[in-house]
Amino acid sequence: MKKARLEAFSDGVIAVIITIMVLELKVPQGADWASLAPLAPVFLAYVLSFVFVGIYWNNHHHLLQVVEHVDGGILWANLHLLFWLSLIPFANGWIADHFATLPIALYGVILLCAGIAYYILERLLVRGHGRNSAMFKALGHDLKGQISVVVYAVAIPLAFVSAWLAFGLYAVVALMWLCPDPRVERTVAAWDAAERSKSAGE
Repeated sequence: MKKARLEAFSDGVIAVIITIMVLELKVPQGADWASLAPLAPVFLAYVLSFVFVGIYWNNHHHLLQVVEHVDGGILWANLHLLFWLSLIPFANGWIADHFATLPIALYGVILLCAGIAYYILERLLVRGHGRNSAMFKALGHDLKGQISVVVYAVAIPLAFVSAWLAFGLYAVVALMWLCPDPRVERTVAAWDAAERSKSAGE
């Protein structure tokens, strides 16, 4: 099965998620700087959520560059990831209204589950393509993904001590992932070079 439909569907779902999130940004009641102050937590939550969804879209796009085929298990793993991402607007809206312990903890649970879902998707893709594939060379053992899951697991109970500290740890994970995975970039570059060399030889 080719990857085109999976890629197109994923792009569409992620675009809708971002659109829903921006609706949480309400117009201020006044026309001065003071009227913007109550919107600060809303804006911070939106920025972090936008960055997280953007990171998943970016890395998902790079990941699919080395995908040659997909099967039913991979389709379901991708839907599993999209399910958790689709809950980010809900958690984001709750944080926007109540920057408190439980909303911040739930936000972390959703991020944790999304991180696990992405890791499962990677493992299924590696298994489906084999150890000699470009997919295996690109991913290998996803240390950064494993670290992210651990940080989320620490941040969730920490939210019951300090919501701001937990939120800060979520931001640290986002900073870790701002740049696409260099392993995929290197593998794609090597793959393209090999294809060009093969074409020149023919």
